[in-house]
Amino acid sequence: MKGLNQHHMYASKDRLKFPLKKVNGEFEEISWAQANAEIGSTVKKLRQTSAQSIGMYVGTAAGFSLLHPIFAEGFMQGIGSHNIYSSATQDCANKFATAQAMYGFPFFQPFPDLDHLNCLLIVGTNPVVSKWTFLQVAHPVKRLKSIKQRGGRIIVVDPRRTETAKVAGEHIAIAPNADVYFFLSFLNEIFNQNLAQTQAGVVGVESIRQLCEPWPASRTEAVTGITPATLKMAVTAFTSADGAAIVTGTGVGMGKYGTLAHWLSEVINAITGNLDQRGGTLVGRGIFDFAEFSKKQGLFNRQAESRIGQFKELNGAFPGAILADEILTPGKEQIKALFVTGGNPVMTMANSGRLKDALEQLDMLVVTDIYLNETASLADYVLPATSPLERHDLPFVFPLFLGLQSIPYLAATKPVVSPEAEQKDEATIYTDLATASGTALFKSRFVQSLMRFAQWINEKRGGRGLPQQFILDSILRLSGAPRFAALLNHPKGFPTKPAQPGTFIGKRPLTEDHAVQLAPEELLAYANNLDQIFGSMTQEHRFRLITKRAHNTHNSWTQNIIELTHGPHNQTNRVFLHPGDAAKLKLEEGDAVDIRSDAATIRLPVALLEDLRQGVIAVPHGWGHQNAKGLSVAGKLAGANVNLLATDGPTICEPLSGMSHLTGIPVSLTKAAGPIDHKSWDGIQNQPIESLQQADDLQPPQIQLNP
Repeated sequence: MKGLNQHHMYASKDRLKFPLKKVNGEFEEISWAQANAEIGSTVKKLRQTSAQSIGMYVGTAAGFSLLHPIFAEGFMQGIGSHNIYSSATQDCANKFATAQAMYGFPFFQPFPDLDHLNCLLIVGTNPVVSKWTFLQVAHPVKRLKSIKQRGGRIIVVDPRRTETAKVAGEHIAIAPNADVYFFLSFLNEIFNQNLAQTQAGVVGVESIRQLCEPWPASRTEAVTGITPATLKMAVTAFTSADGAAIVTGTGVGMGKYGTLAHWLSEVINAITGNLDQRGGTLVGRGIFDFAEFSKKQGLFNRQAESRIGQFKELNGAFPGAILADEILTPGKEQIKALFVTGGNPVMTMANSGRLKDALEQLDMLVVTDIYLNETASLADYVLPATSPLERHDLPFVFPLFLGLQSIPYLAATKPVVSPEAEQKDEATIYTDLATASGTALFKSRFVQSLMRFAQWINEKRGGRGLPQQFILDSILRLSGAPRFAALLNHPKGFPTKPAQPGTFIGKRPLTEDHAVQLAPEELLAYANNLDQIFGSMTQEHRFRLITKRAHNTHNSWTQNIIELTHGPHNQTNRVFLHPGDAAKLKLEEGDAVDIRSDAATIRLPVALLEDLRQGVIAVPHGWGHQNAKGLSVAGKLAGANVNLLATDGPTICEPLSGMSHLTGIPVSLTKAAGPIDHKSWDGIQNQPIESLQQADDLQPPQIQLNP
């Protein structure tokens, strides 16, 4: 339903059409020339003191366009600032950190060989709703059912009996934040049964044996809630299968120990002989050897450290959870100006109320987006971007450069519609800003001059901005892939070769000895804290808050589509809890409840859900748009931003990956003393939900489908 309605997002009357400047607290339309000149002037002044005083936040939407993140990175390199913050540290940086340590390259992301495996262990991800993590999998329900039809097993480990668990038919209810101990006991059982394999090109088995020896299931049951018998059943199913794989997702990564947990899951795939094997996990190839190219170009070899917390760059970015501190903490390199591109950090980052306060203290905030969302509403300048339907494009980096596709193909698209006003693509926006700031993309005057000349030629021919098809075609041509025009003749995709087993171990890892490192030093060192962590978890008796996806919403993007929010259950997020927990708290369906964490309190209506493990509550994220100036539908809905409950700062970030702790958060629940009110930033709203459900302008229009 999201795909069939996404065009409403791009055709909305709320779409940004012209550059905006905030004057006396209100936005005024200005020309691109004025916007570029004024932004460039501020950048020039700040660079005279410190280039690091200029930062950038790159959101998820940027990653789903090929040229957007490349040109945004090129702009920041031209400025000379390494202060880039990525939304990856809110959902998936644990996977990048693990891959860097084990395989020598952050984008080596093994994926399950779905067509041949006979046991799939799914931990902390819900592909039936989320459509997988990184990997492109169309029709996930059909693909999962095909595993069962050939006699395979699917076991889902999750605090909730998810939609995926219902398809799988086998569910193990685990306590939040306990995944690392589940995997330790899984490994402990493998070694006890002498099932570990040692193969050429894989090192560190003995170190893993020593690490997991103190962690039998009889011990970890205290925090996982998983009995030794259940654990042994899962190990037996996995190790006896002719091809098996473990996959993890955001439920693991957003937990407190997500990097350790994902690392151990990768170790299990490797020591059971399933890594780089038919029916196990495979490592894809894109249209060229991206890993080798990156190594030669030094793309991910920068060793900059953050001013706050001394975090090392991961994929060229720092943790989003320290951004507020970098803005608020005085010093020579204190961030004074911030560019936000393709993201809405005020909604999506931990302790977003504090981040909002920090953004309001900047000398300049520039936001590139298609909507005047919460973050854009705080900006000094807002630059309107084109939508995916208004630009040339290729698949984004994971399928194109890494081959992360279960059914591999290439595709190219031309614009479906033309921009209706003055929107520009992000590659053009950052090329123009580099010129206005007196810099050059990637610190290269040649690249900058080439882009400016190409833009001049394209505009002389009646085009708008950079000639995107020419740039994309150049990438294809240099990689030896079919040309852009040729791909247009294959609207259903141009088939490419699938990932092959036996092509990774001993051949492609970029570690110093070119071996798969099961026991990297930094991960083993952090694992030394497991005893202390275990003790603290056994003493925690509050509820644990997890997130919950829904079929008709996607992150914080789709609440402004009236077709996806018109039902009575789609106009607010709710707090889901088990009926047994509700009875203990004397709560009923629809009651208002206060959810308190160490950071904040939000108030939401109760919804009962037997699929939840007791002691766990779930709140969908991406809600609470009442403070956005330009979301005419979402702004009238109820709901609270659950990320207000997460804490931020350098001591909160997971140290190996910089991940924020956005699930498994300890909270308390009490029946609210007053009505629900979400108009203020702390999650309290002044309009009752019942009246919102009856608002005339929230009724969906009648839709007639063509045959």
